[in-house]
Amino acid sequence: MRWTFGGRIVAAVASLAAGVQAADSFAFRDSDTGFLFQQYNAAYKIGVTIAYRVALPSQTNSTYPVVIQIAAPIDVGWAGLAWGGSMINNPLMACWANGASAIISSRYTVGHSQPPVYNGAQYEFIKAGTYTNRTHWKVTAKCTGCTSYTGASNRAVVLNANGNNRFAFAYSGTKPSNPASNTTNFPVHEVTNYWNHDFAAAKNPDFSTLLVKNGLKGDSD
Repeated sequence: MRWTFGGRIVAAVASLAAGVQAADSFAFRDSDTGFLFQQYNAAYKIGVTIAYRVALPSQTNSTYPVVIQIAAPIDVGWAGLAWGGSMINNPLMACWANGASAIISSRYTVGHSQPPVYNGAQYEFIKAGTYTNRTHWKVTAKCTGCTSYTGASNRAVVLNANGNNRFAFAYSGTKPSNPASNTTNFPVHEVTNYWNHDFAAAKNPDFSTLLVKNGLKGDSD
């Protein structure tokens, strides 16, 4: 598996270089979990998208957690998220359907090859927002270690909780070789792209309360 994030999107990269970009995400209230997310619809075919959603607490520090949710049509073999907008030197999240549920695999790589497992980002599943049915699959989790990490040249990176962050996604129509395992290999992607995700508008004043309602330990808001 290689996430190349390359030539297909030269125009998008050029526009990002021009300066501060407006957010591409919009508000979405999830009825399964109650979180107010900022959502981006990533097109992997003409007229068909994968939804990437982020929610965070209203008060943040340098290691703040987020809730991430991905909802994809059933024909998506696996969907990936690059938290720093690149295949290399940032946490990667790969997800796919597995039976009636779904899997998250945490990865990180410094080269364009199959990313190894990464323990620096920890995902806690939110059961009400994680399932697979006849039409789509959905995964929801609290992540600790996705918004702060060590990047290239050992540089400390913290995602901007009060503005936009550049994300990237990857899509493949082929499932991983062992979909029951979060350490399995998965095939090369077929589509990638970038966007600007609005974190300031993704803040939930009741973040901690919603975590507890969804069966997890609360965090300070």
